[in-house]
Amino acid sequence: MPNPVPSSAQSQDTLPAASPELCEDRYHYQVIRRAIEILDKAALPLPLDALAEELGMSPFHLQKTFSQWAGVSPKRFQQYLTLGHAKALIAENHTLLDTTEATGLSGTGRLHDLFVRWEAMTPGEYARKGDGLSISYGWFDTPFGPSLAMATPRGLCAMAFASECSTQAAYDDLASRWPKAEFVHAPEQVRPYVEAAIGGGEMKLHLLGAPFQIKVWEALLAIPSGQVTTYSDIARRIGSPKAVRAVGTAVGRNPVSWLIPCHRVLRKTGALGGYHWGLPVKRALLAYETAQAEEQHN
Repeated sequence: MPNPVPSSAQSQDTLPAASPELCEDRYHYQVIRRAIEILDKAALPLPLDALAEELGMSPFHLQKTFSQWAGVSPKRFQQYLTLGHAKALIAENHTLLDTTEATGLSGTGRLHDLFVRWEAMTPGEYARKGDGLSISYGWFDTPFGPSLAMATPRGLCAMAFASECSTQAAYDDLASRWPKAEFVHAPEQVRPYVEAAIGGGEMKLHLLGAPFQIKVWEALLAIPSGQVTTYSDIARRIGSPKAVRAVGTAVGRNPVSWLIPCHRVLRKTGALGGYHWGLPVKRALLAYETAQAEEQHN
């Protein structure tokens, strides 16, 4: 297997330097990512002035930049990062997935604020472990940390966050799912998918997994943005109410973070549970979606 992963996030092949607009987006993503990290680690509520000083920005500029992205102030966003927020989501925004048939799980419906269309590989393709398949990949900046995205000619097949692991570990993890595939460093082929994911455009997914995993990921796609469900709810949704542990394993093996929203699955108690790409990322994703739901409501 090739070892083409950059040694650090600083060498990411994210955006062409010739585009001022894209460079500005990259700068904003880095500011937001750093702000989220600081807010998430703060033991006590952090005033705007203190956060701005740590970031080397004016409070006004920080407030404007952060609010334009999240729809709420850093102070409000910090409230959504607390552990108590997950319990509140279970109490107030818990969906049983009983009414999701109307969303169109065939892949033609609008799902979690993105026009997501998906198709699964055939059993024969899965058995071949990617043999004969060409997968393009690239690294990209996002507000939730460095992201590794991979795509086949039929759609985005993987998206990982590397906030809590090395770039090499993230690459090895995803590449091991398809050990016989050819991986080609071609960020220009993958960039449109990432831009659509961040900007809310139409998205095509090519899901590469075992049949049981595909059923679980299909159920995840039915969880509306700003809402959460539980592992047992997913098990009931796919017709295997006793397979809660197997569902948890399949959720953890979801290769497309954010877009297949495994971060919206919590424990019945309101505890976050696990997250393959790190709990800080899970908290940030839930906080962002709550902020967006609040903005739309207001």
